[in-house]
Amino acid sequence: MRLYYTWLAGIVALALIAAWLAFPDTEPDFMKRGGDAEALAECELISANPAEDCAEFRGSFEYQLGLDLVGGLRVLMQAELPSDAFTQADLQETANNVARRIGALGTADVTVQTVGGDRILVELPGETDPERAVRTIQQTALLEFVDFRNVPSGQFTGQRILTTEQFNIIQNRRALAEESGQPLDDPELEAEGLVNPATGQPFQTVMTGDGLAAAVAQIQISDWIIVFDVAGNHQILHPDFNTFGEYTAASIGQPMAIVLDGVVISAPVIRDRLDTGGTISGNFTEDEAKTLALQLRSGALAIPLRVESTELVGATLGDASVQASVRAGIIGVVVVLSFMFIYYRLPGFCADIALLIFLLLNFLVYKTVPITLTLPAITGFLISIGAAVDGTILIFERFKEELRGGQSLNAALDVGFSRAWTSIRDSNTSTILICGILFLFGQTPGASIVSGFAITLALGLILNMFTAMVVTRTFLYVVIDLTREQVNTRRWLLGV
Repeated sequence: MRLYYTWLAGIVALALIAAWLAFPDTEPDFMKRGGDAEALAECELISANPAEDCAEFRGSFEYQLGLDLVGGLRVLMQAELPSDAFTQADLQETANNVARRIGALGTADVTVQTVGGDRILVELPGETDPERAVRTIQQTALLEFVDFRNVPSGQFTGQRILTTEQFNIIQNRRALAEESGQPLDDPELEAEGLVNPATGQPFQTVMTGDGLAAAVAQIQISDWIIVFDVAGNHQILHPDFNTFGEYTAASIGQPMAIVLDGVVISAPVIRDRLDTGGTISGNFTEDEAKTLALQLRSGALAIPLRVESTELVGATLGDASVQASVRAGIIGVVVVLSFMFIYYRLPGFCADIALLIFLLLNFLVYKTVPITLTLPAITGFLISIGAAVDGTILIFERFKEELRGGQSLNAALDVGFSRAWTSIRDSNTSTILICGILFLFGQTPGASIVSGFAITLALGLILNMFTAMVVTRTFLYVVIDLTREQVNTRRWLLGV
């Protein structure tokens, strides 16, 4: 019996942790758990990596609500390259970059997933500005530091130029298009850029954004600028120099162009050797500066994307309907708990406590994984509650049969749980396999809601097996050990 008391202590500790993390607060979790909104905003403004550097100000986890609960934007994008020109790893890397870009802009609960072999689906709950979202996702943000020595730089500001890096990209894209037999459909790449008037050749790229270690938007007097750090000992692209510091030291007094996606945004004069970093100015607005800094931190997309479709999605349920659904769910759980206690008495009381722990563990998983809660996902969760109750009833009925057959309390418990376990295991395992199939079907465009249903149902069934065979069993053994004299003389306490 000592083992069961040890299990009981562990279960109680787990339940307390789950309750602390899972229960919603009257204030947002962000603030209630120690989050600091002002400190977070300041940190994100100056940090090169806000996801990690500003974690201490974020507070704890939040529930993620899907588009059907809060509305938002759904964007389906397709790779512009032929499918045989990249791998699934490249597609996943692109999806990760897209997620970082949107996440760093402050858009919460974003879902980004690869679909098929050449598409990426992005869901942004609460987003109402499609143009802003698509622009942030799609822009390649190819930043170049370009050699403008001995060039009248003022006449090129705001103009599209052709650089050696862009020329190489165009040649590679054209070669891939020719190999696949597909036309190169990219107006920006096909647009003619100005070449160096002194040589008649593309302007020499010194370094791209890949050489940056950090990029942050800051306000300087009244203008927004980008402050950047150069990665140590980064090999630059200029054939005559090895590092950014060497190039700038040899070019003091000469202009160096800052080029974004082929357009010259500024051409400042180099005043000193720049070994560790510098600034980028270009009459940016606050949003433009923050977006550019974000894109430079996230890196260029491994695969260029085109938007296949955008869809503004309204919330299927309004706030009043959501609140009514929550109340209905609470009432349903209370009815089930009452039935279990009235019909099974002492075992029913143990089952009620186990069911509450089952609910807490589900909520804990939804917050910490996290899992996006949609209407189908909530439906899967509710079905898993029914499965949990069904498994408990099966155990208790086996237990009662053994007691009526003359078995002792401990023997009846052992036989009841062992006989019920095979039925619970087999039924839950078969349903989990079906959930796996549904999850695979949910990877196709437009069917992601099926995945949510499959995930919550499968998780609920897995947790159900734990609570039924560990939590309920532990509670029953401990309670019967503490009340053995009473239940031996009052079998009605066991529902017999």
